Amino acid sequence: MTSSRPYLIRAIYEWLVDNRLTPYIMVDATDSMTRVPAQYVEDGKIVLNIEPEAVANLRLSNEVVEFDARFSGISHHLLIPVRAVKAIYAFENGRGMVFSEDDDDHLPPEPPQTDRPDDTDKKSGGRPSLKIVK
Repeated sequence: MTSSRPYLIRAIYEWLVDNRLTPYIMVDATDSMTRVPAQYVEDGKIVLNIEPEAVANLRLSNEVVEFDARFSGISHHLLIPVRAVKAIYAFENGRGMVFSEDDDDHLPPEPPQTDRPDDTDKKSGGRPSLKIVK
């Protein structure tokens, strides 16, 4: 089963924007894949305004949150793995969601892929058969 975190991030982002609130994300900047301006990181975290007027080219995918933003007038491209997003909330009232470290640890593992063809592929060609059910 895939992680629910990216879906929740997108849903809460849309809900906040629809309600004319300012979406902020709190990011774990210590994640090795996180690309944010280091000079704005405090205690290993950075809080970012991701409202449509504050960022460009926002992409909320299942793997990353990615956008362009200006810090002190200098444009930066930010790349944040979804696992590094620790919270998404409204600046105005704090409504949103905080993600715990083990949010997706309880998910069952993905089933292994096999090279065997599906059972549905066994019947090919021929006429379909129908029967009357009374």
